[in-house]
Amino acid sequence: MTTTQTIERCASATKQIAHPSFVEAFRFWVKLGFISFGGPAGQIAIMQTELVEKKKWISQSRFLHALNFCMLLPGPEAQQLAIYIGWLLHKTWGGIVAGAFFVIPSIFVLWGLSFVYAAYGNIPWIAAVFYGLKPAVMAIVAVAVIRIGRKALKNSVMWSLAALAFVAIFFFKVPFPIIILAAGVIGFIGGKLWRDKFLVIGGHGPADSADTSVLGDEAESPEHTRPSFPRAIKITIVCLALWLLPTLLFGLWQGWDSVLFKEGVFFSKAAVVTFGGAYAVLPYVAQQAVDHYGWLQPGQMMDGLGLAETTPGPLIMVTQFVGFMGGWAQHGGMNQTLAATLGALITTWATFTPCFLWILVGGPHIEQLRGNERLTTTLSAVTAAIVGVVMNLAVWFGMHVLFPGNGTFDWFALAIGVVAFIGMMKWKWDVIAVVIGSGLVGLLYKMFLLGQ
Repeated sequence: MTTTQTIERCASATKQIAHPSFVEAFRFWVKLGFISFGGPAGQIAIMQTELVEKKKWISQSRFLHALNFCMLLPGPEAQQLAIYIGWLLHKTWGGIVAGAFFVIPSIFVLWGLSFVYAAYGNIPWIAAVFYGLKPAVMAIVAVAVIRIGRKALKNSVMWSLAALAFVAIFFFKVPFPIIILAAGVIGFIGGKLWRDKFLVIGGHGPADSADTSVLGDEAESPEHTRPSFPRAIKITIVCLALWLLPTLLFGLWQGWDSVLFKEGVFFSKAAVVTFGGAYAVLPYVAQQAVDHYGWLQPGQMMDGLGLAETTPGPLIMVTQFVGFMGGWAQHGGMNQTLAATLGALITTWATFTPCFLWILVGGPHIEQLRGNERLTTTLSAVTAAIVGVVMNLAVWFGMHVLFPGNGTFDWFALAIGVVAFIGMMKWKWDVIAVVIGSGLVGLLYKMFLLGQ
């Protein structure tokens, strides 16, 4: 390489690694809250595209390092990943903004849809928009599998782990935590016995000259990410107080047997014990909400899942719908809309507030372990397994979109999905354009062409 080429490359790298300002990051996190469709797989795909490939705010290996940690935590992993990256970039307030705006837009959107559903039933034009959105989400998830797989599946061993994870969860319904635990054990042992096959992610060896990310593989962790016991105690106390206080206030105000207090307690408990992502959580939530508490009917639970799948924000936002319907059905003399709104808010608060505690307290220790070879081989195997799990979500979603029931196949949904997939892969279509365009196509097709 000539001296001129070296200078040009260095100049290019210097230009690309400008640290985003807090305002610039704030704008992105707000945008993400409005375009984060597709459940965890779709949202991780969007962050992969925007943060790793386009903006280059974080390198691929650091992104996967954070993702692996979030996958091991209870709660919505995509929101936790946003908190982690926001915290890395702009300290505690960066994490708060990233995590809060990941769900704030969906709070308002889902509240409006829940009210319309409870008061008036299904609205045809809304169903038509959702009809167009679903195959677009299917395409987003498929793109996620390919893009993450390209980075993580570097050899036959990683491909095999991904395939085994897919088979285990799709065909044998093996719980997600068991798959991740098994992959971690395999990665740890494999790193000792077959190092070259398992050391496929992380900053080992020479730095990649193409890596010009703000948070690059070889960059030192920011000063604020270093573990501090006093800071951890302070954050724990503040987060616990913020998390539990609203539920206690509802108990004092409405009584310990009120629906608002019960929703706060139940979803606070669910936030701690539910591992494995939204699809692993939903059976437990549905069983308790429908059979034990009687907050809604089985058919309403399925409708709520459909609303949550096709609105921005984490798929676990379906819990807000459950909380809304619980307050609507058991308002106890309170204004029905007010009770439902408070039920939705306490449910959302209890579900998502703990995520900030897990990341802000655990993140510094995970950053400290970055670069540890044993951890890297373990996480390489976990990442490969995650590709298989995301593939499971893609297939699951695709089956429900393309085979809506009654033994029929939806060719129009397939067409939308294929066009969206090719556009994002070949022409790099922006996710916003894909989401808006697909929703409009669904509306036009259902309302005008079919006259439904």
